[in-house]
Amino acid sequence: MMNEMIRIDSISSLHELLGYDKPKHPLITCIELHQFNPGMAYQNSQFINGFYTISLKNGENFDIKYGRRYYDFSEGSMIFVAPEQLLTVDYDPGDQGSEGWMLCFHPDLIRKSTLGSKMDEYTFFSYAANEALHVSEKEKDIVTKIVHILIEEFSQNIDIYSTDLIVSNLEVLLNYAKRFYGRQFITRKTIHHDVVDRFEQLLKESFTLHQLGENGTPSVKELAKEMGYSTNYLSDLLKKETGKNTQEHIHFQIIHHAKNLLSGTSEPIFSIAYKLGFEYPANFSKFFKSQTGMSPNQFRKY
Repeated sequence: MMNEMIRIDSISSLHELLGYDKPKHPLITCIELHQFNPGMAYQNSQFINGFYTISLKNGENFDIKYGRRYYDFSEGSMIFVAPEQLLTVDYDPGDQGSEGWMLCFHPDLIRKSTLGSKMDEYTFFSYAANEALHVSEKEKDIVTKIVHILIEEFSQNIDIYSTDLIVSNLEVLLNYAKRFYGRQFITRKTIHHDVVDRFEQLLKESFTLHQLGENGTPSVKELAKEMGYSTNYLSDLLKKETGKNTQEHIHFQIIHHAKNLLSGTSEPIFSIAYKLGFEYPANFSKFFKSQTGMSPNQFRKY
């Protein structure tokens, strides 16, 4: 099957597509990758699903492309995909070697829970393909044990405690993932130092008065794209390395240039605002005061 867009909105539809038995629970499932049996090959097939997906995989015969890049599964990686994301899949049922699992849960499962209200904290659901979580054997064992607890729970007859227990274990799994990503940021510190250096150079170049006049203030999305990262991954990386996320770095540069222009020139404030990419001078004044505690006029007189 080639270049076909396939939408999957339910757990039961996913099972049917993969040639899997009927799901034990309507809102959550775990697929063992070695039991895939779709009955056909998928070549460059595009999928959009309506649920969260967490996968742990080793092997070469099931390639997933998220955005522009394929995930690297050579040493065992975890990937996290939010609902409504586009995935491109290459799969040949004649090949062997995939090991691992794919945990899928529908947003309805967590919608009324505290976990549902804080899913935005798990920013790795919006990371790109080259930003997968590479887990150690110990880490792999930890997350797999939690998944087995989840399987045991959602495979039983549903009672009044089922949803709470499922959701609480999902939260434990996501918190471990957050910890392991923190470890990955640390163990790749040398690489990340280079990323920070490149980012700071890019930011300086983007904040020359000529560039600001041509393009305006750079956005988080533009800088992340130029760096080759997703917006969330770059912000998380910078936060770990520098204490400031991408937006905070941008704000720092705006204030730095604003202070130089206010103290080193006699240019009107409206002219400085335009130079720094603000369409309305009032917005610049409000932003400057929120960052410094003073209005531009007060700073200039200080």
